[in-house]
Amino acid sequence: MKASVQILIGMAFIALTACSTQEIKQDAKAVSAPDKVPAIPEDSSQSGPNPPLTWVKGNKTLNLVRIMDGGACKNDFQGAKGAFLVYADPADIERIKRDKGPQVFSDFENKIQTFATEALQEAINTTNLAEDPFALGADEAQEKLTKQLSNNFRNSVADAVKLFQKETTLTIDVVPFTPSFIFYQQGCEATHSEPEN
Repeated sequence: MKASVQILIGMAFIALTACSTQEIKQDAKAVSAPDKVPAIPEDSSQSGPNPPLTWVKGNKTLNLVRIMDGGACKNDFQGAKGAFLVYADPADIERIKRDKGPQVFSDFENKIQTFATEALQEAINTTNLAEDPFALGADEAQEKLTKQLSNNFRNSVADAVKLFQKETTLTIDVVPFTPSFIFYQQGCEATHSEPEN
């Protein structure tokens, strides 16, 4: 009897050990973005507070190279602010560094900041920031505003991104980071900020 109890206890320990030492693997998946401006899906809130490190555009995988904060007011009461992610092709970056030197990227950064800020202002101007009387709560209202502003920003920035790529030969994309959005409806405090590393 004692031998069977010891075997049972031993098997239980083995099973517990196997469960507690199981390795967890996280798959880093690239988010894809077609060349045509996509509509933001209903469940557009990107999971977690961290942006994706890669973004697929066409047949290229772009790496996150910059996070820019931006904000704009539509009027004295309404506006928004949030973060925008700049992705670039690492092969293009290396080629341009080799051909033109790394100092050219400072100029690129200024150009991206300028057209992204203009696109954000245009997107905010076309977004209906009034309180939604049909929203079931603050979360639903935030989700609707986020989706609308994201789509408007993607539409506003698309031509500038294409022109930038044509002029610089650097494949990029500028994507709104929706979890960072803050909307103002009773007094706009949005300001333009400098890019972060």
